[in-house]
Amino acid sequence: MIRVLSPSTRPDWQLITAGTVLLCAFLVPAVILMAGQGEPAFNRADTQWQAYIFTLQSPAGDAVNAFLNWAGYAGMLFFHVVLVTVLFIWRRPKAAIFSSTSGLTALALTQLAKAVVGRDRPEGARVLTDTGSYPSGHVSATTAFLVILSLLMGRAWMKVLAAIGIVAMMVSRTYLLAHWLSDVLGGACLAAGTVLLFWVAFRKACIKENAEADGMTIWQAKALQRRQAGEQPE
Repeated sequence: MIRVLSPSTRPDWQLITAGTVLLCAFLVPAVILMAGQGEPAFNRADTQWQAYIFTLQSPAGDAVNAFLNWAGYAGMLFFHVVLVTVLFIWRRPKAAIFSSTSGLTALALTQLAKAVVGRDRPEGARVLTDTGSYPSGHVSATTAFLVILSLLMGRAWMKVLAAIGIVAMMVSRTYLLAHWLSDVLGGACLAAGTVLLFWVAFRKACIKENAEADGMTIWQAKALQRRQAGEQPE
């Protein structure tokens, strides 16, 4: 595990700046939507994107997006539980706490924003949806998990995969007519900004924890301690 994890070492000011900018990018549309003064400035982009994505409908696309509909929320919650469990087993409790705390906070803020903003979803959604369109919960959950994984692994290829995964989920939610384009952008910004700001608080502890770990599981470490204790002369 120690060879897999190499936590990101970016300076705090970069993380704080990026996190703050992303949260502002989420908040500005939210405030505009809550103000309710006519159509929002981004409504044209939303409707144009929806018209374009409608032309891509196909049986193959339906099958792929049915899977992404599951993976984007229930699947991501499952993957998150697996990640946290693995981190605890491999003696990375601080990384596990960072993962669970930042992920749950992103989801809680998403649900709160849905209730406060109260935006209507597009008509004709092809999947079951809850109330509140802004921001997208599927995109938020996916972004939170993949950004957390990218920060803990610290690999360029993981960042590329994370970006691809987030974009795929954003396209999927609009393909299924479950969200407007601005909804999925808002979900990605909210989750990514939240995780980055949490990383500021946990980064140094996670880096130190990972450097001190020896790659053994909890049970392997305890077994080694018992063997060493038994080999010590009386």
